[in-house]
Amino acid sequence: MSYPLLDPNAYEPEISDLAELRAHRKTRLALGYRIFGALRWGALGDGHISARDPERADHFWLARYGAPFHSVTVDDLVLVGPEGAVVEGAGGINQAAHNIHWPIHEARPDIVSAAHTHTPYGTPFSALVEPIRPITQEACAFYEDHKIFDDEEVDVRSTDGGKRIGVALGDAKAIILRNHGLLTVGQTVDECVGFYVMMERTAEAHMKAPKGIPIGHEAASQAYESVGTHLAGWHYFQWLLRTYVDDPSVVG
Repeated sequence: MSYPLLDPNAYEPEISDLAELRAHRKTRLALGYRIFGALRWGALGDGHISARDPERADHFWLARYGAPFHSVTVDDLVLVGPEGAVVEGAGGINQAAHNIHWPIHEARPDIVSAAHTHTPYGTPFSALVEPIRPITQEACAFYEDHKIFDDEEVDVRSTDGGKRIGVALGDAKAIILRNHGLLTVGQTVDECVGFYVMMERTAEAHMKAPKGIPIGHEAASQAYESVGTHLAGWHYFQWLLRTYVDDPSVVG
């Protein structure tokens, strides 16, 4: 498939029709799972990406449990209600997905999507229980815009744990879950997934350069305005899509 040139000013389309918006979010969600799968994440069922339903704001879409990330389609998505039950679509869910995602969506009405999985660098980095330092340009995307969930509950068995994560997250775009891994949120699925991949790269830099010298506040703040905006996160997804999904129409 031949991709058109990217417009640096392009952003999420404005869609007023609820059915059309729902279809759009589900398509982007399935593509997000495909990107995670292409990166070999979630191979053990360890992870989930959610997308808020535009009409039932206390419900979110998720890939059914057991669907391989690399081959997720729109038909693999299920709608999860406030109590954790699947109300639309066929299949069950990883209950931890509800326990983590529902409280976050509830606490953050400004977001559409949340993402979490266990990654090669994000998971060990989370065990250090240290904040991201601006040691690379990518790291500046999270400068003064991430939190740490300093809690030993890695097996989130109830929404109580998810509520504590939501409180710790506050109004940030990302959070480090102690001994567990990374989690990002976004106003769009694209932004959320784009920043998740960027956060994993940032964790890799920290693990490989533990004594890396950070840049100063002014330079980090300036870089944030280029690499840490909603638009930047959305664009990261477009590049990931071009790299890892040959034909986006395969998700249905």
